[in-house]
Parts: sequence; structure tokens; C-alpha cells
Amino acid sequence: MGRHGVRQRISTAAVVIAVGLGATATSVSSAHAAPGTSVGGAPVGAAQARAADVDYATWQRDVRAVVDRALPYVKQRTAGAAGQKLAVVFDVDNTTLETDFHPWWQLPTPAVKPSLELADYAASRGVSVFFVTARPGIIKSVTEANLKARGYPVNGLYVRALPDLFDEVSAYKTRSRAGLEAKGYTIIANVGNRPSDLVGGHAERTFKLPDYDGQLS
Repeated sequence: MGRHGVRQRISTAAVVIAVGLGATATSVSSAHAAPGTSVGGAPVGAAQARAADVDYATWQRDVRAVVDRALPYVKQRTAGAAGQKLAVVFDVDNTTLETDFHPWWQLPTPAVKPSLELADYAASRGVSVFFVTARPGIIKSVTEANLKARGYPVNGLYVRALPDLFDEVSAYKTRSRAGLEAKGYTIIANVGNRPSDLVGGHAERTFKLPDYDGQLS
């Protein structure tokens, strides 16, 4: 998830927590609802379920195309790697959870199924699975519970502490990956949908999911 100055878009999950804390929440429009759900009592069909001017099925197809390249890479990279401390790193919003395609009250947010498949496969090959998100620390427990509820293996979740909120997301995410390396991990793959998820190094390979020129969070 990218950052444009102080105008960082708050994730829908953060909005839910804000409501629980008594803050004012903004509603989510039908443009971000998944097929078959409803907004304001009106059903939303596949043709209307759109984010970033792309329908849900197209987004899923585009994500699948990237994951289909990542799966054989993980298989090849982990062959004969027993005993090595390998890791993969995932972003959260619209990388592992379908944030922009579901109304904020639909919790837990559904998994991005191709990404879930990749995470499960990596874990089955002895790779630790970490998540580095620009979400604030106040919703760490909710985010972790959401990931686990949707079946993700979670070896660790990095969220932004207060000082990180004043820094570029890319710098925070780079520090987080460097921290994993300092713990002895070799990050074989870093998966995200925004450039800020992937720049800065500290990963052998990067896999960029679609964000349609920054229109998805």
C-alpha cells in the first residue's frame, strides 16, 4: 500500500476499528463490494463489483497470472534447501486480503485466493511466511486474526508504529525486511501490489500484483 504525503488511505479494516473506538467512519461505496454482496440493501452483481475501473473477475485473473509465475520459482528455490532459514514476505491489502472489493462490515475480509495458495505452498516447503503492512499498530491483532481466520500461515506480522507513520511506507517496509534478514532469514520472495511494497531490496525476487496505476490500496 502506497503513501501520498499525509493523505495515506486508511484501510477498510482500520475504519472498522475506528468505529469500535467511537470514531466517525466513512461508508464504503458499492464500487468496492464483491459480487453477490449488497450495499445499502441493493444487490451488487459481478458487472457492478468494481474497483479501480476493473471488475473483480479481471483482478482475480491478473493476480493469478503473477502467482502462477511465483509458484514454480518457490518450488525451484526450495529444492534441496532443507535446514536453510528461508522466508517469503507478503503485503496485506489487496495482496493477501481482498480489501477494496468488499464492504467494511464484511469481516473477516476474504483472502486473495491465489496468494493464499502461494503462502500455503511456501509453508509446505519449509518457508516462513511474514506479512509487512502499512496498517497502523492499533489494528495489528485484528489483522493477524483476519489472516489466520482465512487460513494463512503467519510466522510474523509487521505493522507501523507511531514513528513509522511519519516516514515513507517504502522505507518502513525496507527496514522491516532488513530486520528479518538480521534475524538470519533469507527472503526468497517479496509479494505486494504497490511499488512501495517492493522497492528497497532485501529480497531475492519480487512479485508485483496489479494495482492499476495506484488505484487499489
